[in-house]
Amino acid sequence: MSRLWDKGTPLDERVLAYTAGEDYALDDRLVPYDVRASIAHAGMLAAQGLLSAADLTQLGSALEALGAEHARGEWHVELSDEDGQTALERRLTERLGALGGRIHLGRSRNDQVLAALRLYLRDASGQLVTGTAQMVAALERLSDRQGGVPLPGYTHMQQAMPSSVALWAGGFAAELADDAEGISAVRRRLDRNPLGSAAGYGTPGLALDRSHTTRALGFAETHTPVTAVQLSRGKAEAQLLFELSLLMQDLSRLATDLLLFYTREFAFIELPDAFTTGSSIMPQKRNPDVLELTRGRAATLLACLTESLAICAKLPSGYQRDLQLLKFPLFRGIDVAGQTLDMLAALMDAVRFTPERIRIDPAIGAAEQAYALVLKEGIPFREAYRRVAQQLAPKE
Repeated sequence: MSRLWDKGTPLDERVLAYTAGEDYALDDRLVPYDVRASIAHAGMLAAQGLLSAADLTQLGSALEALGAEHARGEWHVELSDEDGQTALERRLTERLGALGGRIHLGRSRNDQVLAALRLYLRDASGQLVTGTAQMVAALERLSDRQGGVPLPGYTHMQQAMPSSVALWAGGFAAELADDAEGISAVRRRLDRNPLGSAAGYGTPGLALDRSHTTRALGFAETHTPVTAVQLSRGKAEAQLLFELSLLMQDLSRLATDLLLFYTREFAFIELPDAFTTGSSIMPQKRNPDVLELTRGRAATLLACLTESLAICAKLPSGYQRDLQLLKFPLFRGIDVAGQTLDMLAALMDAVRFTPERIRIDPAIGAAEQAYALVLKEGIPFREAYRRVAQQLAPKE
């Protein structure tokens, strides 16, 4: 099977397996976006007089049909294709003959895959923002249900000051909303159209209108100069993974709190059986595996971020094949974050705090007592602090 770069010489199958790796399978999620970008590219070629109106109609119809067939699961990117771009063009050429091969005029796999990736990431980041908002809403519903339940607030793992379910849930909701803003901020780097930069140096001798595809695909701007496009690779990817690492860190801390609250020693919450698992040896056990794995998968996001940064470190300018390896940590990070948000939002709707089991240290209001002395007697806070401490000191 020929690839986009084939010149008729055979390729050692070990080379194909090593260079394609899992990339061909990862490209399946980019096919709908490659179809969109290819239709926009064909429209630009026609507007520049490089394709006839009849050719554009045939190409557009065939690309839309291939996209619909892929969405129905009728074909997938195969190892023999090497990548999604070859898979799409091969099928287009099988359907339209030589006309299918005209779609690649004025583009390279480099700007082709980056355009599809940026379109995908715009959607994926939007879905993650929505998933984070749903998690915030779940915490707000918890506050509506049980916000007035008193909780001890902890510092140094010791009961420290009065809190409540509303305060506890509200803190996490506020930080998750902040995480959503951080994810949205990645859009600035994703909203630049790479099409027309080709292999990183433009298309000398070929008059393309890059603004045409910028408008057609809804990008905010055209990425210029063309030499900047490949230098930008990995930046939006790493920025998104960084924001997702912060998100997972917040979800991990929430999970850790709930794990403590679920212990027999705390017994602050109940979880339904639908969100816990059983023990293979101890009949009485119910295990909060979802929360433990949430805590552990914060490390997964950190690893994905580290890998993405390391891949791009010390690369020279221009396209390098190393950049292909960004997809695996990027897609893995997106999937883990999305699945975690979906699971935890449902779990938060199932959590029930048990006020009858929540034991609060009677001395937890000591700071409030000190404040009251300051307001009543006008003494310095440090003096009030000492007096309250003496009152609470164990009697000999």
